[in-house]
Amino acid sequence: MELGWLLWGTAVLLLLHVLMELSPTVNFALRIGFYCVLCLVASALAAVACLLVNGGRTVKNMRIISAIVRTFKYFFGVRFEVKGLENFKVEGPAIIVSNHQSILDMMGLMEVLPDNCVQVAKKELMYMGSVGLIIYLGGVIFINRKSTSSAKMVMSEVAKTMVAENVKVWVYPEGTRNCTGDLLPFKKGAFHLAVQAQVPVIPVVYSSFTSFYNPKTKLFTSGKIKVEVLPAIETTGLTPDDVTDLSDRCFSLMRETLFRLSGCPGEAKDS
Repeated sequence: MELGWLLWGTAVLLLLHVLMELSPTVNFALRIGFYCVLCLVASALAAVACLLVNGGRTVKNMRIISAIVRTFKYFFGVRFEVKGLENFKVEGPAIIVSNHQSILDMMGLMEVLPDNCVQVAKKELMYMGSVGLIIYLGGVIFINRKSTSSAKMVMSEVAKTMVAENVKVWVYPEGTRNCTGDLLPFKKGAFHLAVQAQVPVIPVVYSSFTSFYNPKTKLFTSGKIKVEVLPAIETTGLTPDDVTDLSDRCFSLMRETLFRLSGCPGEAKDS
């Protein structure tokens, strides 16, 4: 009986391997499925560790979470090339803004996440089982994107907390995932927050994933992600009237860096 199960299991694994080699769609589905299962299992394990070590919801849990998530890259053959980590070493709190491409962004985030840093995320993520639990325990700030007034109230509280507790806040100014190899127009919430709190903005840029990850073409292979942390942009003395200029400046700088890191510098000039 045991030999029979072993033979059947071997046959299934061989069939899956053949299908993955022959069909990009099957390969994509299996790798995404494995990624989702890995996130759920790792989140459950990390939640237990966070509760045992720190007792509840605190930004200190991000150290545990990032240590676990940084192992994911070995499962998927993803390599990171990071520059500019020294630019995180600013005095006091700051707003960190980065491009947002796919569900794989979590790996990129945890690869460079500085200490004492929390993220802003959509409220819906709270209801994703163990994943929702672990990001809650990590101190992630949830906003209701469907309610402008609610989001503004949360961001106002974030500004106070950021200064009082000396934390950095990580925001995706595009507002949604964008795997096109370019940037979507920036929403201005992060920049209003930076000006309100009079803290610097630190742009972080990840190279395009499209050479190894593209849901439209069902592509998901191994690959390299280049990450660059750019110098902080000061906001001292800026007013709400300067928010648009600040947002535009960050957008242009990050877009140029994105094209350079992705190996297509000419596109920035042509756009």
